[in-house]
Amino acid sequence: MHRGITDCRSDAELLHDHADGESTAFAELFTRHRSKLWAVALRTTGNQEDAADALQEALISIHKMASRFRSDATVSSWMHRIVFNASLDRLRRNKHHQCMPLLDHDDAVIDPRDRTGSIDLSLSIGRALDVLPPEQRAVIVLVDVYGHSVCEAAATLGIPIGTVKSRCYRGRKKLALVLGHLREDD
Repeated sequence: MHRGITDCRSDAELLHDHADGESTAFAELFTRHRSKLWAVALRTTGNQEDAADALQEALISIHKMASRFRSDATVSSWMHRIVFNASLDRLRRNKHHQCMPLLDHDDAVIDPRDRTGSIDLSLSIGRALDVLPPEQRAVIVLVDVYGHSVCEAAATLGIPIGTVKSRCYRGRKKLALVLGHLREDD
């Protein structure tokens, strides 16, 4: 049922209206959450190409599964979980199709005029996250990057709280090793 002004409908109403066949509801829902969903996909996959593919796959799932939404979470949490899971699926598929880089870091040409000498911390962290197995990366992104509680991460991923805690511990331990070069020597 179309109510005229789509901006005033709640997410749940938009999803329900979409499930009932209202033609503009899904577009409005996506527009409302586009930037956050993109951020989840990009942060989880680590690159724009995989993020775009994961987001597209997730949107297809959200579109198809709208009528099965159970209201046991908010619509935005439900959508985020679908995007997050699609992103993890993309990482798992890529793990089986990994390619060798054309250049090792040692072979890279460094511009001698670059005197900044500073490390782009977010790039370093992003690369460090790439070394984690997808399961550890998922909990680290949810808990440490997005600030979700352990309980929220467990609910989002559909795993026990203890599993989240152990994956966080192991993931943080690996990250500490990988990012150890960033520590200042006292």
